[in-house]
Amino acid sequence: MSTAIEYFQFVLAPQMLIGLVLGVAVILVALGLTIIFGLLDVINMSHGEFYALGAFIALALGSIGLPFWLLVILVPLVMLPIGYVVERGLIQRVFHSSERHVTTLLLTFGLGLVMEDAFRLVFGPNPHKPETPIPGAIDVFGVFLPLYRLFLIVGGAVIVALVAVVVYRTRLGAMVRAAAFDRHMAASLGVPVQHVYAGAFAFGVALAGLAGVLLAPIYSVFPTMGRDFILMAFTVVIVGGMGSIAGVVVAGLLLTQVQAISSLYISPVWSDPIVFGIMVIMLMVRPQGLFGRLGHG
Repeated sequence: MSTAIEYFQFVLAPQMLIGLVLGVAVILVALGLTIIFGLLDVINMSHGEFYALGAFIALALGSIGLPFWLLVILVPLVMLPIGYVVERGLIQRVFHSSERHVTTLLLTFGLGLVMEDAFRLVFGPNPHKPETPIPGAIDVFGVFLPLYRLFLIVGGAVIVALVAVVVYRTRLGAMVRAAAFDRHMAASLGVPVQHVYAGAFAFGVALAGLAGVLLAPIYSVFPTMGRDFILMAFTVVIVGGMGSIAGVVVAGLLLTQVQAISSLYISPVWSDPIVFGIMVIMLMVRPQGLFGRLGHG
């Protein structure tokens, strides 16, 4: 019995905590992605670069003396008009095309490449490591967990809860879900669908920027940082249900735990193929994902 307890405390529990922190990080990145796809039916390939943009804006503003906790509020507010302009100026120009899915995918992919090169040009290719805003660690099941990572777990849960309240418990959220379900009917009922689309895209971009601010002290800031999370974020969105907030949370926690625990028993190089294999199986068995889409239950 004592051997089993020690195995849990010193081997399994640390990996599960690592998986939990990674899960919250992936959920924060995927949250805006799933809202954008669930409403606009647009695969935003530049979402990772918007995540990086939030981190770089925080890095720039932090270098002139603004405190981290102010940046947590300020950066998403800065990202909102950026997302709104991108949707109105770029996405809407090709949104009604007969080849919308391919066109918007290529458009956002190109936008991501331009943003990545801009980051490299302005900030250089080397990584930047912001100071941890909450130093120290706490003992959790015999495992020392940095206090900032504990804050990230709690803060991530609060952010997800607030987003769910906005989407499912407010008049604005009702308009978003109505536009996601049937944009023509919503427009006939007086919902300003075009502005709802732009606002939802801006909201998703702001969430990506917020994730960039919160994760920068853990994962550093560098031009290609968006690539680290975007593949996993897409996998989480597909498995959870494209447009489902609950699906993102469940799939994010599940897949990162599978990734963390499987690395104990097999080579870590196989952890990503296992996760992608789960995604392939989900697409074959239940293409709509675990929880379906925004506006569809």
